[in-house]
Amino acid sequence: MKNPYLAKVVLPLLCAGAGISSAYAQGIGTVSGRVLDEKGEGLPGVTVLIEGTSLGGSTNGDGTFLIQNAPTGPQTLVISFVGFSTQRKAISVTAGQNTAVPALTISENTTLLNEAVVVGYGTQRKQDVTGSVATVSEKEFVKGQVTNPEQLVQGKIAGVSITTGGGAPGAASTVRIRGNSSLNANNDPLYVIDGVPVDKGGISGASNPLSLINPNDIESVTVLKDASATAIYGNRASNGVILVTTKTGLPGEKLTVNLSSQTSVSRRFQEYDVLNADELRQIVQENGSASQAATLGTANTNWQSEIFRTAATYDNNISLTGSVGKLPFRVSYGNLNQDGIVITNNLKRNTGSISLSPVLLNDRLKVNVNAKGTRVDNRFIDDGQVGAAVLFDPTQPVFGTGEQYGLYGGYFQYLQPSGTPLGLAPGNPVASLRNTSNISTVDRLIGNVQLDYKLPFVEGLRANLNLGTDVSKGEGSTTNQPTDFGNFNPEAIGNADLNGRYTQFNQRKIMQLLETYLAYGRNFGDTRFDVQGGYSYQKFVNKGDNFLARRFDRTTLVNPLDKNTVPGYYSKLVLLSYFGRTTLNVKDRYLLTATVRNDNTSRFLGDKRSGWFPALGLGWRLKGENFLADNTTISELKLRAGYGRTGQQDIGGVYDYLPRYVFGNAAAQYQFGGQPVVTARPSGYNNQLRWETTTTWNLGLDYGLFDDRITGAIDVYERESTDLLANVIVPAGGNLTNRLDANIGSLRNRGIEFIINGSAVRSQDWNVDLNFNLAYNENKITDLGRQQSGFNGYETGGIPGRTGANIQINTVGFPINSFYAQQQVYDANGRPLQGVFVDRDGNGTVTPDVTDFYRYKQPAPRLTLGFTPSVGYRKLNLSMLLRANVGNYVYNGVAANLANFANANSSTGFVTNMPRDIYNTGFTTQQAFSDYYLQNASFLRAENITLGYNVGKLFNDKANLRLSAAVQNAFLITKYDGIDPEISGGIDNNFYPRARTFTFGLNLGI
Repeated sequence: MKNPYLAKVVLPLLCAGAGISSAYAQGIGTVSGRVLDEKGEGLPGVTVLIEGTSLGGSTNGDGTFLIQNAPTGPQTLVISFVGFSTQRKAISVTAGQNTAVPALTISENTTLLNEAVVVGYGTQRKQDVTGSVATVSEKEFVKGQVTNPEQLVQGKIAGVSITTGGGAPGAASTVRIRGNSSLNANNDPLYVIDGVPVDKGGISGASNPLSLINPNDIESVTVLKDASATAIYGNRASNGVILVTTKTGLPGEKLTVNLSSQTSVSRRFQEYDVLNADELRQIVQENGSASQAATLGTANTNWQSEIFRTAATYDNNISLTGSVGKLPFRVSYGNLNQDGIVITNNLKRNTGSISLSPVLLNDRLKVNVNAKGTRVDNRFIDDGQVGAAVLFDPTQPVFGTGEQYGLYGGYFQYLQPSGTPLGLAPGNPVASLRNTSNISTVDRLIGNVQLDYKLPFVEGLRANLNLGTDVSKGEGSTTNQPTDFGNFNPEAIGNADLNGRYTQFNQRKIMQLLETYLAYGRNFGDTRFDVQGGYSYQKFVNKGDNFLARRFDRTTLVNPLDKNTVPGYYSKLVLLSYFGRTTLNVKDRYLLTATVRNDNTSRFLGDKRSGWFPALGLGWRLKGENFLADNTTISELKLRAGYGRTGQQDIGGVYDYLPRYVFGNAAAQYQFGGQPVVTARPSGYNNQLRWETTTTWNLGLDYGLFDDRITGAIDVYERESTDLLANVIVPAGGNLTNRLDANIGSLRNRGIEFIINGSAVRSQDWNVDLNFNLAYNENKITDLGRQQSGFNGYETGGIPGRTGANIQINTVGFPINSFYAQQQVYDANGRPLQGVFVDRDGNGTVTPDVTDFYRYKQPAPRLTLGFTPSVGYRKLNLSMLLRANVGNYVYNGVAANLANFANANSSTGFVTNMPRDIYNTGFTTQQAFSDYYLQNASFLRAENITLGYNVGKLFNDKANLRLSAAVQNAFLITKYDGIDPEISGGIDNNFYPRARTFTFGLNLGI
């Protein structure tokens, strides 16, 4: 695919840049000087730059600096140092000469600790924060082709695990903050975008609702991890809170135009290791039946290569930022066109945003208006076709050679002599992808108007009103062409025009928000006191139509004008909340934050709707004490302690507490006269549902060393969730259903987090920065309520090849979703013995029941690590992001299902391929529950490597150009035998593989 933008704009621009840079180099000089502190002593390590460029470096041991290749003419020096006020100095550089700058004195900045940190409902001074809070700014974001906002901070924050659900464009990610806090209720964090708590759920047609947000509009991401920080959002904060702040204009800012363009090329990084055609023929002929050997073909087809491709992505963004009088603004537009590495897979996204932030009424009224609109057009694929490419017989060709294949578009398929599909035979994966069109269009608008008014009659009193909305609409269809093998209509025998299938869907979601609070802050001597109290109303409406499927008459839909809908669906959820917070700062050393929130949800019965969620945070800033005040090694030291409770109510439907009738699906119809009627049936309910509650203890230490050249934090925590909301099995006939949502028990997470950031080198030419974070989490179920004798736990984790079978279980005393398997026995050579397992109950007989199963390992990692080194040399910068998981295990479902000779010995009329693991086991039948297939999936991944070059000023200093090149998924080190060790849920089956992506980009600021 060609990108006309690159041809018409980028290439000429680069050529012009090269010419300008050549001419520009002729007019240069040098700048020298010395930076002093307030005592008149030279300051080493101070950063001195020429504004708008990367020219400069750090001062030497005596405070002196020298900048070479400085552009001539009027320039501005920017002098900055941690703990000191940033200064600017106007100078004039003469070509071929040295400009000696008089000694520059900078003073300590005691307001740096007053830096604002985004928290729930406003900001706090950095030094006042008592909770566990982490912020990643734009300059620290993950680079390269980033489609979803959560990928910006992947591997950047201790205790935040982000697992992308495969390599499809816009694929959903599993985000966990300090582990899972619930069994079946929603474990996702709460996302608050510019003060709007957005809907956690997805929208039909988009696998990831966050893919509807343009990452280029985001300025920073802040994560609230402990209850002291999150309790202000009590009702949905049990899993942590992620605050997303988008870019805005600044008062008095001149108009700036920023243009960014990225072109990416993606290729399949790995493939499932299965037999090639010759290996399969040999195995079937040596180990299979004659009838199955006769079904083998003569082709040599790599089906995975047939469905994968080299894919291109084009991501272009433009923004205008500035201020018109007292009206700061930012307007942006983004266009993304991303092909997936599986044929037919594509995502197109168009986004627009506007931000207005005027300050009116003599600076008493702050107004923030934000609106972000998105349209996504998606052609997605059934991930089952990835699995089909793994198992389809490589001895068969992509296209058939007989007339019987004409009904199927000429593609090879397994057929009966009559030309109809062979029973139970898999379909040609290439044909399935080409003959199926899964398309959707999704629109989303997130916006709010926030007014913050300083009341004139009471100094320090503010009133805040926030009105917001989150509206999304998804619609789409699946078209299976009449030539689709998997949708052959038996009624079409002799009338093949009635094949194929057409289904459609739609969904509309509307969230409305009203929040208001009063805040009062005063200083009483050396004591700072802030208090606020507020009210929140949030309503979620979810509705849509139900459609019946239709077939084709040749290429025309049968009865296209008929009303083919059954009654639609509608639900409404309302949350009413009251909240308050008090902060106290005594002598900038002793800190207190107290929070309380009362939430009421329409999801529960009246007397169970209300939940109270308090929190208390304490802080002691030791650096402010006399015994550390003059310490030159320790530049910051603060001890934090926090306690709090948060709530959870997000499970199942919004009316599960009510006795009710619900409509059946389109297949549940009865004929009354000449009209099919959809029936209604009573549904199970539980009027005892109540809030799940998570209680968190947190102890933290924030530190800074050597004038904050080294900074970081250490946190230790314990989280206990009680009254767990879970979907559990109930006795048949007891409640009109066999499964029911209920409060059943408790679980606990314990862990430790460690963060260190360091500026290892600061010189005129070199800069070296390092970031390392580590998090250890231990999860355990502590109670599952009163159960019958012999109860082993709630099984979960369905596996391929065994309908209704599970490989995971939730049991008291073990982690969530622990694997539940039989212990494999091996021979002297380490080869697994088929059907031979350890007699776990010691009764002398190994039986395929729970008495000989055991709980072994877990899918969640116990340890997560992130490491980001960054090296800068003059205009060049090289950065890398390494991520590692330790202790996570994956069930290799592909090998467990296919790596055996069973199919070769059957009489199905077709052969499925086998993973090469068959050579290691020699299994003749499935050993689906053997712990042999539970494999250590610990890994080290190079998530991103980026090389950037700052070309500098162009077009008479009117523009600045930066070029970059990045590779994502650069390398992976793991012992896991499957396609990828990083699989959310821990079961490897039909996994859309992650790609290796090369990205080339430019950023032009005017």
